[in-house]
Amino acid sequence: QVQLVESGGGLVQPGGSARLSCAASGSISRFYSLAWYRGKGGDLVASIITDGTINYGDAVKGRFTISMDNAENTMHLQMNFLRPEDSALYYCRYFSASPYAVSWGQGTQVTVSS
Repeated sequence: QVQLVESGGGLVQPGGSARLSCAASGSISRFYSLAWYRGKGGDLVASIITDGTINYGDAVKGRFTISMDNAENTMHLQMNFLRPEDSALYYCRYFSASPYAVSWGQGTQVTVSS
């Protein structure tokens, strides 16, 4: 089983920046992905695989940057030029295909408001 601890978020002014982190621990595979999803619809924000493959949701391309510290099994999401529509509960997700495993974090709130 993999445990995820999220940090970051909070209240940010429009146009501002914030940084989210997600640290994985436990039975971690050698090859896995970490991703951020947001909102009730579970929209993909960004994902990163241990081989360096990165994907972004269309709404955040050019504004958000995802990175991975493989040694620490920690993912970071740098969010710049935040907009009110970025306000949401952000969830971290761990996925491994072999062995199959999926874990979700508890969620961290990001509110963009003046």
